[in-house]
Amino acid sequence: MTLEAAYDMFLYLLGLVVFYYLYRWFREIPRVPDKGDKYVYITGCDSGFGNLLARHLDELGFCVIASCFTEKGEEDLRKACSGRFTTLHLDVKKNESVDKAAALIKDKVGARGLWAVVNNAGVAIPSAPCDWLTIDDYKSMLDVNLNGVIAVTLSVLPLIKKARGRVVNVASVFGRISPVGGPYTVSKYGVEAFNDSLRRNMVPFGVKVLCIEPGFFKTTVTDSIVLGKSIKQLWEKMPQEVRDDYGPDYLDKVDVMMREKLAKMSDADLMKVVSCMEHAISAVRPRTRYSPGWDAKLFWIPMSYMPTRFADWLLLKEAILPAKAVN
Repeated sequence: MTLEAAYDMFLYLLGLVVFYYLYRWFREIPRVPDKGDKYVYITGCDSGFGNLLARHLDELGFCVIASCFTEKGEEDLRKACSGRFTTLHLDVKKNESVDKAAALIKDKVGARGLWAVVNNAGVAIPSAPCDWLTIDDYKSMLDVNLNGVIAVTLSVLPLIKKARGRVVNVASVFGRISPVGGPYTVSKYGVEAFNDSLRRNMVPFGVKVLCIEPGFFKTTVTDSIVLGKSIKQLWEKMPQEVRDDYGPDYLDKVDVMMREKLAKMSDADLMKVVSCMEHAISAVRPRTRYSPGWDAKLFWIPMSYMPTRFADWLLLKEAILPAKAVN
């Protein structure tokens, strides 16, 4: 192939890429009508993405039902939002709380059904190397991040089917690749699997099931102080034998790494995620998956498609190794 032919091929491919993104952009512009008649149920609205999304959708005219874990979270939202806004208490770990919330929502929405549920509630601790943890550490997080998502969805799914609405599940890029130990990535892989199976099950009913896979953003999930305290507590509970494997200075190295790298990697603009959530709820033709954050688009997701051996090498070359690591 001549240089001129290669250049022409490059321009042709570039034109196709530009055309594809322009087509997708125009296709995704239309929004659903009658927002004032559409109810959206959001979990985990005390802070972070859920809190911002609840306020944002209220401004757009949706009827928002925001669930919070704390009374303060409910009170702050009620003061900031319109008369259409509804708050309720929810503990996604408890079936009775989930069922009570679903009953209140059923009374609220009536025959029109529920337009969307956004499963946003989640936690990130305890997170640590797998051999630092017990099965109870796994259970505590899975009960929120995975079982909670499933329980909330199933509790309102008949109302979603009635409205031919949407289920929006907040997973993570760590539902595609697992660079750290502990239950967080396990729970997010589970959310991805539930999301995929539910999406295919709901196609005959006209229900859309969408997934949000954020990269690193500045929330409590990536708060180095919160994570550092949790890791220190786990370290102090571990058998001496395991601590000897990692060495006395391992904890300090992890603390420095988190404070330096998490601050640099985490995006402070939470609206990048909220905008994706809003599009999943309000667009006539939403995407199946959203991956907000440049680290998600350019690093984590491409890595998830790489050969396992190469991805392992890339992740481990910057890792803090235990004192008794095998050479």
